[in-house]
Amino acid sequence: MRIVLDAMGSDGRPVPDVAGGVMAAREWGDEIILVGPEEVVRAELAKHDTAGLSITVVHAPEVIDMHEHTDAVKRKRDASIRVGMRMVRDGQADAFVSAGNTAAVLASAIFDLGRIRGIKRPALATIYPVAPNPVLLLDNGATADCKPEYLLQFARMGVAYVERVWGIPTPRVGLVSNGEEPDKGNMLVRDTYALLARSGLNFVGNVEPKEVTRGAADVVLTDGFTGNVMLKTTEAIASFLFRFLRRELTGGPLNKVALVLLLPGLVAMLPGLALLVPSLRRVAKRLDYAEYGGALLMGVDGVVVIGHGRSSAKAVKNAVGQARRAVMGNVLEAVRAGAAQAVPEGEDEE
Repeated sequence: MRIVLDAMGSDGRPVPDVAGGVMAAREWGDEIILVGPEEVVRAELAKHDTAGLSITVVHAPEVIDMHEHTDAVKRKRDASIRVGMRMVRDGQADAFVSAGNTAAVLASAIFDLGRIRGIKRPALATIYPVAPNPVLLLDNGATADCKPEYLLQFARMGVAYVERVWGIPTPRVGLVSNGEEPDKGNMLVRDTYALLARSGLNFVGNVEPKEVTRGAADVVLTDGFTGNVMLKTTEAIASFLFRFLRRELTGGPLNKVALVLLLPGLVAMLPGLALLVPSLRRVAKRLDYAEYGGALLMGVDGVVVIGHGRSSAKAVKNAVGQARRAVMGNVLEAVRAGAAQAVPEGEDEE
């Protein structure tokens, strides 16, 4: 498999980007193609042991910064994002991964890859971390202003992904709302409910956020604004809980005195505490964004994964993992097939 990795994507570029690429090449044995200013990328790559790894560098002299907008994407045809995207378009690579500017990656994907026929707007799909079973949340940032038909298309794409990659037949589809009843929610939610109810999908109705955390659906739909806020709020709460527990257990003189006084008892409890450690590690792993790496951009005619700007090397590596799973699951073909069902022959697209 050939994965193109934007070496100039993350906030800490190119350090975590290159390190993550090396980790991915070592773990899966794929060909990793690092795209960026060649001299800069090779200097960073030289810091790593790449013996036996399939890593190449493709020169892209321009970089799109986090503060730049769509006009920069149009202007900078030789930016790392655009060069990598064209490699996917031209069949020189199977997928593109970037921890760069989300708007820029989205714009480049539309310019250079184009949308899948039948998909009017793309969506970012990611795993929602606080549920007992895997839950695919989309959209979480690609299309803030939605129409009901967009959400129906998101549903078809999400179902295709979950069936192919997760192996879940006829996945349950839920619509984020402020109540379970069909008449709850704003006009977008109510109109989308009606579309989903007659879509032929396994639509389980509206789901409140608390039901999402209980695994009430396998594919959860919302507009990009709501989904992004929902995901970031979840990450913020998880981060707060870990900071709060650490502060309460170790902070302040009274807590420290209490720990000293309780030390003999804690030593006696060590065998029992040791049994809890694996569970605590699993919880931390579930809530760590780096474990998921990034979100799959669905609806464009190629496999594209977008990571956090603050991505670590581990997050970059796992973003590559997301891309390769999508390629292995032949998700693109499944989405194309699903999208074709939604568009009557001859209908004009926006």
